Amino acid sequence: MRLVILGAGALGAYFGLRFHEANADVTFLVREKRAKQLREKGLKIHSKQGDYEVNDLKIETTAENIPSADVVVVGVKGYHLEGTLAQLDVLVKKGAFILPVLNGIEHIDVLQERYGHDRVLGGLAFIIATLDENGHVVHSSDFHDLVFGALDPKQEQVCEQLDELAAKANMDAKNSISISQELWKKYMFINAFSGITTAVNLPIGPVRDQKSTFHLAEMIVHEMKLLANSYGVELADTDAEKAINNLLHLDKEATSSMHQDRRKGLTLEVEHLHGGALRLAEKKELSLPYIEAIYGTIKPYEHPTE
Repeated sequence: MRLVILGAGALGAYFGLRFHEANADVTFLVREKRAKQLREKGLKIHSKQGDYEVNDLKIETTAENIPSADVVVVGVKGYHLEGTLAQLDVLVKKGAFILPVLNGIEHIDVLQERYGHDRVLGGLAFIIATLDENGHVVHSSDFHDLVFGALDPKQEQVCEQLDELAAKANMDAKNSISISQELWKKYMFINAFSGITTAVNLPIGPVRDQKSTFHLAEMIVHEMKLLANSYGVELADTDAEKAINNLLHLDKEATSSMHQDRRKGLTLEVEHLHGGALRLAEKKELSLPYIEAIYGTIKPYEHPTE
């Protein structure tokens, strides 16, 4: 199976290297600056799950130079999605399926409207990782889960092939038959986790130490459940309880990628995540006061250089 990893941030670089470790045909499609860094310093995973390093990656900066691809894994931040579309246009014409592993939901509609429902798989990842000064991946969580699945019956075969490949890789992968529900479960969790850690500028441990602060995260979980239900996705109270339980059992120093970006002075994904939830809620005339408050708190830090 020929994989293209579009975007070699922490998420794309991690799973791309894990597939490479399993002898998959992997090409990293990145911007010129990142390509230069990868060529000079290679790419390495630092992880309790096992280190892995490659110095001779297949790297391209334009999709035209890639002869063909079976699956394109899109691992960029939500605000970079539009910038990937020209590259995806080329790869889809060459027969590729798109596997977006962005947080949130809105990007699925964007991609389906442009490429058709049969070309866009459902996908998500659970991992805590960041890039160090060399552009290498520092994986700090015990989990490294990749979940994908067919959003259209025409995708079942490629999902089965991807499942066979992922089973050989050093990751926890799942070909889900209920990927829409899985997407909303992740969205429910990540809006609480990223929202509270970024808003208070602290990892999850100090958040849990303050009952009133952790209550905000709990209420975001419940609001996201209501939002999912309003779109016909059957998330139950037990799903919300599981998301809260996951927050309770993270390492005390664990934090979200958006909070890591705030620490680094980078652009924040708040508009794609919390802004997206508010836009979806507005369409259903649904009020999400806790998410609205968190969104308003984070918004001034969205573009730190401005």
